[in-house]
Amino acid sequence: MGRKRNGPGHSRRSPACKTNSESQISSIKDLSLPDGPSHGEIPVLHPDPSTPGQGLDEADFLDNVYLLAAAVFQNNHLEKPAAHRLVNYGKKTGLLLPEVKDEELQRKAYELAFNTLKYQELLEDIMIDSCFYLTQPMPDDQMSLVAVMLFDFQDRKFIPWKCRGESVQEIGDVKNLLLRFKIKLAAALARCRIKHNLLTIDCILPESLKTKQERSSRLPLYAWVNTLKSSLDEVQSVLRTAGVSQVKSIRELEGQTFCQDTHCGDTLVFPTQLRAELYRTGLLSDHKLIIQDKACSLGPNAVCSLLSGEGDVLMAGCFSGLTVAHTASLIAGHHEATSKDQSKVYVCVGHCTAAQREELQDAVTDMGCKNVKLIPEDFHCLNGGDIRLQRVRVILLTPQSSLSAISNPVEFILQEKEDTDLLQDLSQGSIAQSKLEALVAQQKKNTDHALKFPKVCAVVYSTCSSYSEENEEVVNRSLEEAKARTEQEGEPKLPIFRPTPSFPSSCGLAEGSEVTGPFFKLEPSEQSNGCFLAILTREPEPEVVETPQDVLARANAKGLLDRIGCNQPARKERHGNTNRMTKGNRACPSQSQPSISTQSRVDQLRNREAKGSGSSQFASRQLSPQASISLPAAKNTAFSPTPCTIISQVNKTARNGTRLASTSTSSTRSTLHPATAAPVGRSPRGRQEVLRPVALTLPSINFPSFSQPPESNTIYSYAASNQPVPLLCARRSHSRDPVANRRPWL
Repeated sequence: MGRKRNGPGHSRRSPACKTNSESQISSIKDLSLPDGPSHGEIPVLHPDPSTPGQGLDEADFLDNVYLLAAAVFQNNHLEKPAAHRLVNYGKKTGLLLPEVKDEELQRKAYELAFNTLKYQELLEDIMIDSCFYLTQPMPDDQMSLVAVMLFDFQDRKFIPWKCRGESVQEIGDVKNLLLRFKIKLAAALARCRIKHNLLTIDCILPESLKTKQERSSRLPLYAWVNTLKSSLDEVQSVLRTAGVSQVKSIRELEGQTFCQDTHCGDTLVFPTQLRAELYRTGLLSDHKLIIQDKACSLGPNAVCSLLSGEGDVLMAGCFSGLTVAHTASLIAGHHEATSKDQSKVYVCVGHCTAAQREELQDAVTDMGCKNVKLIPEDFHCLNGGDIRLQRVRVILLTPQSSLSAISNPVEFILQEKEDTDLLQDLSQGSIAQSKLEALVAQQKKNTDHALKFPKVCAVVYSTCSSYSEENEEVVNRSLEEAKARTEQEGEPKLPIFRPTPSFPSSCGLAEGSEVTGPFFKLEPSEQSNGCFLAILTREPEPEVVETPQDVLARANAKGLLDRIGCNQPARKERHGNTNRMTKGNRACPSQSQPSISTQSRVDQLRNREAKGSGSSQFASRQLSPQASISLPAAKNTAFSPTPCTIISQVNKTARNGTRLASTSTSSTRSTLHPATAAPVGRSPRGRQEVLRPVALTLPSINFPSFSQPPESNTIYSYAASNQPVPLLCARRSHSRDPVANRRPWL
């Protein structure tokens, strides 16, 4: 039978019942781990670092912390179906978050909301089993505040809050109700732990969440040196002065020590308990040392190593002002140039609100960065023709990811200005498939657009995800599609990128990092969070060697040379045609035609002959290409030509354009000595061949005698005989006749 209740929040209990409840409460402490924290103690609500030694039982959250945590929980809680819904939190979503300027209080509020999301089911069971939800007249829209304060109440081991005047009435009412149900709430928690055999309430979480929670408490602090305001040597000197000594590796970090990171040379690593000590040195307040996760520092270091010479950087995706300032400081320190030629960092802030843009600009200004330019357009609205991006050579892509490789998601989200909607999925240990597909689609869209910039030499793609769908698969699909578009006909030729197989660092790979194929992956561990890095470099274009004819053709196509050299064949082609013509002349000499140079020489010889003989008729006569010999008539004498005269006329005819087979020494040699004839070809430049004299013997010709002298204008022409003329080659004989010793004209 159920117990009768007199009123809301009150129950009539017997001493035995009270004793039973108290024994259940005491059994909670007995179920704690021997060497671990007591029951319900979750080491996530860190006290103020300025007051070390302050316990959780002595730290009371301010009202604005509870209000902010309740709003975050209301916007991200898991909404169950109506049939399985135990507690109704109202229908309000997308609430405006209360403003909390203090970063430490803001972090505590988000930590409280995140832990409430992780234990949402357990807290609902406690409220139902203790009859708190059924008996207390609390509005549904205030149940989010009840949930976050109930988690804080059990985390305090149900120790009452300090009595002080509350500024918010709702918070005071919830505290009073929880204090009135303290015993019942503790008993309900004990029954739940006994039912599920939980040594601590952490055991109810998925294994992945428990592992991340253990790592988050041991993660060291990573801080990079702002070279715009200090140097690595100066920061190390200040740390040594403050009593912090340097060790060689991260495994030696203990107490007041620090070491240098293996991948990022400008990053120092500290134990997590040295945060307060770093604030006391003044390095953090002066922006000389910036605390930021290592997963955010790998991308800027990779960009700096890829940017050689002059060039700018374009940043797109989800990032904070710290990442922008880190990239700008590395580039400014690496490329020492004048302010006019200094490399710039262009940041796409089209997706940011006005408040976010102002916050980013303030962070960059505080860091002393003067080479940062904000672009108000979205990344997908930019293209390679933008005049502002003509000097961009490297693109840094940090798209929004699932943050599945981050062990401390709350601190990371707050520092890097990530989307707080991921808290609900991260609190459950896995991301919903629909949300993962939406993230992958946006990541691929960014990567596809980055590969279209024609002047970009490298693209750095960085995520904080452990899912291959967001890492290797996105990059490989984008590369394959970009290559397919380039190979299509009619499409503009775009640059082809390929992944670089190693991380550009002189220190090599650190423990926990690996190169998976052509990509760099840092696995989450107790030393650092995980991340994925893909460096895509542009393949060099094949070198095209142009021949002189191609240059002339391209120049003539543009009308620069007035069609010069467009009809002239190539040198090898002319040489081949000459050989073919020589072979043709050799086979059929009677059909050879005089060339242009031969015709000009014919005109010169014709004028010279006309001046020497005084015969105007011979000067005006056109020579026939046929092998005919014209002999001048003699006055009052019988004309009887001698062999020397015939040879002289033959040589004159050959010089005037008539080719005879006997005038070519090479042809003569090939005809007389076919076995020893030299091949017809072009002699080397600068080499002269000595020709041997050739004697021609023609058959005797009987001329008729004239009784009467012929008229002065009669000219006798004798056609060349079709029969072959015997040629005799005298190797060492020389004639006294100068005509016979003359070299045949070629």
